Amino acid sequence: MLSVMNNTKWEELCSEMYELKASSPQWRTKDLTTGYLSPWDGDWFYHFREGGFDSIEWVELKIDSTAQYEIVLGILKRINLPGSKSKSGFKIYGYVPMSQYVEYI
Repeated sequence: MLSVMNNTKWEELCSEMYELKASSPQWRTKDLTTGYLSPWDGDWFYHFREGGFDSIEWVELKIDSTAQYEIVLGILKRINLPGSKSKSGFKIYGYVPMSQYVEYI
């Protein structure tokens, strides 16, 4: 697997989502080493940072409304993160297979 994120970009995502307060999306992560899929969570300040970012294969953002979608999309485009749209909203990649092409939102 190839790392496509760094701690600075993860922190940038956390800070931006935290600043949205009531409009911030819920998130869940997939752990690269264990395959563990976390439950949905809404705490961007403590929970997302807990344990660091080294083993986050991806984080998925759950979008609840069209307005929230537009706000989050604008932020993701501005900070230029590797990701894609998903059924729930967006998926931001920390690692991808070596042969996988990754687009940036």
